[in-house]
Amino acid sequence: MADGAVLRVRRVGGQSHYYHNVTNDFLLDGMSASSGSPAEARGTGVGVLDRVVAILDAVETTPLRSSELARHVGLSVPTAHRLVRAMVVHGLLRRDAEGRHWLGQRFPSSPLVRTAEPVLVALARQTGESCQLWVRRGVRRLCVVSIEADKELRASLPVSALLPISVGGSAAFALEAPAPAPDHPGWFESVAGRIAGVCSVSAPVRQNGEVLAAVCVSAPIARAVEGPGVRFGDSVVAAAAQLEGALRHGR
Repeated sequence: MADGAVLRVRRVGGQSHYYHNVTNDFLLDGMSASSGSPAEARGTGVGVLDRVVAILDAVETTPLRSSELARHVGLSVPTAHRLVRAMVVHGLLRRDAEGRHWLGQRFPSSPLVRTAEPVLVALARQTGESCQLWVRRGVRRLCVVSIEADKELRASLPVSALLPISVGGSAAFALEAPAPAPDHPGWFESVAGRIAGVCSVSAPVRQNGEVLAAVCVSAPIARAVEGPGVRFGDSVVAAAAQLEGALRHGR
């Protein structure tokens, strides 16, 4: 399966880059955060929600520890700790190895997406095929970056495609990948798993030992007769490793 891709024939002069800033749509919605404290700027009278949004506003530009968030938002340290822990569980925040908090993977405008886009553009150029970045959303997976191949016949899907993990596909396998084993190639493939004529190969992107996302290349089977893993696997694994390194060093 090409991870929910639909095989299409279209004439396109160049690559199409799909990128949607969900965080701004979700958080800003016509409100200004340029003045006052985050809690004051977002005051709605719904205390817990106002505090959660204030925390999201704070970490959108600068990663902060729980104690720093408490001071920034005007909360007690125990309250900040409880909120932050719950937000991490729900994917609203992610915590790095130094205890700092960033926007979580529920927000496609997070540093993950901004960092991944040029990596996937380069991967699409190298492989000549469509590339996607998938993240987990509970029992489903969401496409947050999509770079289309510059070909008439291609495996194509848009950002915001949402598929059950239970239906399989190489990206689903990568998102559920166990700890890496020495004898495993690092990639997962799928051939005509859901859609006839389409195949894909994916590699997990890990951070602090956990799978954060999956890099995927999808293509018509006719262009990967030896198998998508054999043809594109090493390139996908290298792109995932490049993304891991960029995230680790804040690039």
